[in-house]
Amino acid sequence: MNNRAYDELLSRILKLNGDNCKLILDDSVRLEIPNFSSEIKDIAIALKPWRKGPFNLNELFIDSEWKSFIKFNILKPYLNLEGKSVADVGCNNGYYMFKMLEYKPKSITGFDPSELAFLQFSFINQFAKSDIKFEIAGVESLPSYKMKFDTIFCLGVLYHRSDPIKCLKELKSAMNPGGEVFIDTMYIDRDDEMVLSPNTSYSKIPNISFIPSIKALQNWTQRAKFKSFEILVTKDTDIFEQRKTQWIDGQSLGDFLDPNDSSKTIEGYPAPKRIYIRLT
Repeated sequence: MNNRAYDELLSRILKLNGDNCKLILDDSVRLEIPNFSSEIKDIAIALKPWRKGPFNLNELFIDSEWKSFIKFNILKPYLNLEGKSVADVGCNNGYYMFKMLEYKPKSITGFDPSELAFLQFSFINQFAKSDIKFEIAGVESLPSYKMKFDTIFCLGVLYHRSDPIKCLKELKSAMNPGGEVFIDTMYIDRDDEMVLSPNTSYSKIPNISFIPSIKALQNWTQRAKFKSFEILVTKDTDIFEQRKTQWIDGQSLGDFLDPNDSSKTIEGYPAPKRIYIRLT
C-alpha cells in the first residue's frame, strides 16, 4: 500500500462517527453502531483482504478467510489473562485482541508490521473504543520494547521466520518472570527430529522456510532456553476453518491442496497440520 492510499484510508476511518457503539463478543466480534452509514461499508470493502475474523457491523458481515474463533476456542480453556499484560505478536487486524477483552487483562499490545492490518484494526476500534495498543512492528522489535509481558501470543508466525530459534529467543526476551507464551505453528507428522525446508513454496506460500516435526520444534524451544513445552492440541487445517470468501478476492486453502489428494499440498508436501503449545 502506497503512502497516499494509506493516509487517505486512515483519514476516512478517523472521521467515522463511532459514538455510543456496543461491542458484543461471540464467535464474531460484533458491533452495534447507531450511526451506521454507507461510508462504513465502503471503507470495509476498501480494506480487503480480511484474513482474520469474522466481524459483524450491524447487518454488515465481514466473512474473513479464517474462522478465527476456531483457533481462539482451542486456546480458551488455557487462558488466565485477568490483570495481566498481554502481547499478541503477529496480531493481524486484532481479532484475537478484541476477543481477549472479555478476560479483563491489565493491558493488550499488538505487534504487526502490516499497514493494512493496522488500518483494519483502527477501523474496528473506531467503534469498539478499546484501550488496545497496536504497534506497526514485528517480533524482532520485542527485545528493545519498552515493556515486558505476562502472556504472549504468537499465532501463525513461527513458520514465516527464516530463523525460528531467533524468533523464539525474541519472544522469550519480552516475558516477565513467570510468564507464558502461546504458539500455534505448522508441523509435519513424523516421530523423528526432522524439519521440512520447502524448495520455493509450501501450500503456495513462498515465505515459509522451515516446518518442524514436533520433536524438532521442542528442540528449538530448548535451544531458546524455555523451561517447559506443553502440547495443547494438534489439528489438521481444513476448508471449514480456512476458505475463500468475497472478503479476500483471492485464493485460499482449497486452491493450495492437490486437487486429487487433499492430504498433500499442490507441491506434493504433506497438507498443513497445526500444533498449539504453551511455553514457560
